[in-house]
Amino acid sequence: MEKITPKLRFDISGYYFVGLFALAILGFWPSYFAKFFNGTADFNFYFHFHATMMILWILMLIIQPILIRNKKLSLHRFIGKLSYLLFPVMLISIILIIHQGRPAIDEKDLDLHLFGQFRPFIVFMTAYFIAIKYRHNVNIHARAMIATGVSIIEPALTRLVLNLFALFNVFETSEYFFYFASIITISVIFSLLIGLIIKERKQKKGTWVFPFVLCLYFITYIVWIFQVHIGLESFAKWFVSLPLT
Repeated sequence: MEKITPKLRFDISGYYFVGLFALAILGFWPSYFAKFFNGTADFNFYFHFHATMMILWILMLIIQPILIRNKKLSLHRFIGKLSYLLFPVMLISIILIIHQGRPAIDEKDLDLHLFGQFRPFIVFMTAYFIAIKYRHNVNIHARAMIATGVSIIEPALTRLVLNLFALFNVFETSEYFFYFASIITISVIFSLLIGLIIKERKQKKGTWVFPFVLCLYFITYIVWIFQVHIGLESFAKWFVSLPLT
């Protein structure tokens, strides 16, 4: 009897991204969503703009595999083309939200501060470029789009862990909050990617995507954790000085 090799089911990945949507709601509930209900929402345009773009992207990740599963290929391709517009608008929202919360231009290690904020989106942008470059290769395209969703886990999960730390008084001071929340988030993302790599280890097509994303995460984490300056000091000062927000 022929042994069946386990495969990743790209057509059901949309159902898993419903979990990502729930994670985003939970992670940003106290600091964003809840404030619309208690009357304390005083956010500027940049917050709403970025939140809207992120929600639209996650909804796209949910809808697209479901359309494939239900053989709605024309609608799938149409929404895929809409991502050509959504992606640059998403990048604009990222740039604006980071710029409006920028540190002072004379802050020590300004380049590393900004790199830490842009870091998750480096993976997001790289994964999307791979997805578009190989849009006619379902094995690579699907994995790369999944990777864009994985990159969104980090900001949402980090905030959820921070919320839980604060709720249960895990630490007496907030000094260690972000440090330990980041460790937990890093562990989850690495475990997820390694799990995906193991799951598809016997497949022959497109399996380089998740190892590549894992390496990219590893490199960016090393730069961030060990405070490695990579020659972005002038760029960081230029970015902070821009009259964007």
